This record gives sequence, C-alpha cells and structure tokens, in this order.
Amino acid sequence: MTKVELKAYVLKHRDDIEAIRFLFRIPPGVEVKRYPPVCTEEGVPIPENIRIMEEAIQERVARDHG
Repeated sequence: MTKVELKAYVLKHRDDIEAIRFLFRIPPGVEVKRYPPVCTEEGVPIPENIRIMEEAIQERVARDHG
C-alpha cells in the first residue's frame, strides 16, 4: 500500500489505530531533528526556544521556496 493509499484508508477507518500509527511512524534510518519546547509545563514562553523555532521555520521556507 502506498502512502497515499494508506492516508485514504486512515481517513475512512479513523478507529484503526495500527494504521494511524503506521502512517505517522518515522521510517528507520531517517534522521529527525528534535527541537526544544517553546514553553514550560506551566505555559510560560521560553524566548530562546521560540527564536530557535522561528529560525528553523525561516530556513525551511527559504529551502523549500528557493
């Protein structure tokens, strides 16, 4: 089943937890960049982490849109 077919299946079978997990799993060997939380557990913003996320978003937009 392709990713597109799996997504269509999950949209029709929203209670199939195994299919949902498979759709959102990270394939082996794929490097994932983890980012720090943007706020504390109490909901207080962490300015430095917000700055890190903003920079990452700007870099991604620049990379995707040339």
